[in-house]
Amino acid sequence: MGLNEDFEAAVDSISNKVNKTMSDDELKEIYSLYKQATVGDVNTDRPGMLDFKGKAKWDAWSGKKGISQDDAKQKYVEFAAQMLEKHGARA
Repeated sequence: MGLNEDFEAAVDSISNKVNKTMSDDELKEIYSLYKQATVGDVNTDRPGMLDFKGKAKWDAWSGKKGISQDDAKQKYVEFAAQMLEKHGARA
């Protein structure tokens, strides 16, 4: 499979099998890699001070600035494999 197919399979696995058991830090990492892979560098303003979840997600994504979309996809695939191994695939 090519990188795009691997990425799509990893997204499906994370979305449907393990995201419920991941820690907040793991969720932020997978979110930021997904956004960097699909959108590129952060392109929105930072959420307001009362949007704690939104700010955490924005900060995580902003931390990936400069990583190419293909590199982010590769890192997502690798991180997803670690999460599947750590948390186990849930049906």
